[in-house]
Amino acid sequence: MTETIATRTVRPPAATPSLGGVGLFTVLLAAALPLIDFFIVNVALPTIGRDLHASESVLELVVAGYGLAYAVLLVLGGRLGDLFGRRRFFLGGMAAFGLTSLACGLAPDAWSLVAARVAQGASAAAMLPQILATIQSATAGPRRAKAMGLYGATAGLSMVAGQILGGVLVAADIAGTGWRAVFLVNVPVVVVGLLLAARAVPETRSRHPEPVDGPGTVLLTASLLALLAPLTEGRSAGWPLWTWLSLVAFPFLAAAFYAVERRADRQGRTPLVPPSLFALTSLRRGLVMILPFSVGFSGFMFVIAVALQRGAGLGPVRAGLALAPMAVVFFFVSLAGPRLVARYGTRVVTAGALLQGLGIGLMALAAWRSWPDLGLVELLPGAVLAGGGQALQLPIIYRVVLSEVEPVRAGVGSGVMMTTQQSALALGVAALGTLFLSLVPGSGMRDALVVTLLTQLGCIVVTGLLSLRLPRTIG
Repeated sequence: MTETIATRTVRPPAATPSLGGVGLFTVLLAAALPLIDFFIVNVALPTIGRDLHASESVLELVVAGYGLAYAVLLVLGGRLGDLFGRRRFFLGGMAAFGLTSLACGLAPDAWSLVAARVAQGASAAAMLPQILATIQSATAGPRRAKAMGLYGATAGLSMVAGQILGGVLVAADIAGTGWRAVFLVNVPVVVVGLLLAARAVPETRSRHPEPVDGPGTVLLTASLLALLAPLTEGRSAGWPLWTWLSLVAFPFLAAAFYAVERRADRQGRTPLVPPSLFALTSLRRGLVMILPFSVGFSGFMFVIAVALQRGAGLGPVRAGLALAPMAVVFFFVSLAGPRLVARYGTRVVTAGALLQGLGIGLMALAAWRSWPDLGLVELLPGAVLAGGGQALQLPIIYRVVLSEVEPVRAGVGSGVMMTTQQSALALGVAALGTLFLSLVPGSGMRDALVVTLLTQLGCIVVTGLLSLRLPRTIG
């Protein structure tokens, strides 16, 4: 008797997506682009103004248009990546970033440049949240810790390198491109990034897709615009009535956003920013720390660039190179961050705040004693300490914020974190920049710089005190 045995093919469960070395390099390369572009344009603005016959208010829009579009769309970009695939949105956002960078570099007039910058900011908002979400979903354990440390190192280095690179490119005037090179340089980088990403970046997404929260998206956009638009445009516009009305409207719009999101959560729908996300202690406390750190850092970068060029008489290249030691030290110290956290926990962040505070204090002392002969040598001790201190804070804070976020919510978690940081960066330029520029006419450049540096020192003290409330270990 012949026995027939029925067989069927059993598919093995899908393997967990894994981000390899080439994939990690690719997403870190992409992470650098939007942050570099936030700062790279600062040193090119005078040349842009002369070439395109643009007024100061229009030049402000070249900066603010990018920053506003970037900030208000980050959470939506993270959510869409969760729903439709993070790799897909990463590739689309990167391609769009390259095309809009090309449009910026070829802009025939100032208003075309403003429009291209807004589109560039929107494309960055589609791309950037996918990077942290992919790291969160496609790595684990020590590899995730190392990847997050490298991301933090890349982010901090990019913010300093942006102004250095901007000065070098404008001064080099490659093939007569002048200021246009600060945008055109993105195009070949994006092409390389797309080729690598198509092969090495895995696809991840939420297992339970939900529709986009329309009311929440509208209210979050309105809230951020009500806060950031008057702060970024108010000074150059002379603080007209609309800026004050917008600031008054902000808390009401923010309250309406929270109410809508809370109601959606209670009704079983998935809001744009789930209130339950803020029940995570590490995320909540980490976000609060990002605010004073980023406000102080971006304000410092803007003010020191203005002071060194207009006050100390340094050109864009020498002014940028004066900050090079900060960038170099930041990069190398941040690489040691994961090992230090594994041994000492989040108290490393507190030590970083102490180091950064000492560095900024030394820079203020150098400005007081040496002005106007302020340059690389005079700023070196303070820049080295400040760079090392920043490296012991920013990458670790990133890890803290996302440490308890589930992989299915990685996109929205990273979107919320980057929105917080981007809003704080814009707020820092507006607040410390306004303080500095308002003090210059009455007190002089030196005293205005010292007062602004001491104000940043206050932000660092707040960051250090908040770090004492962090969980001692990172999950």
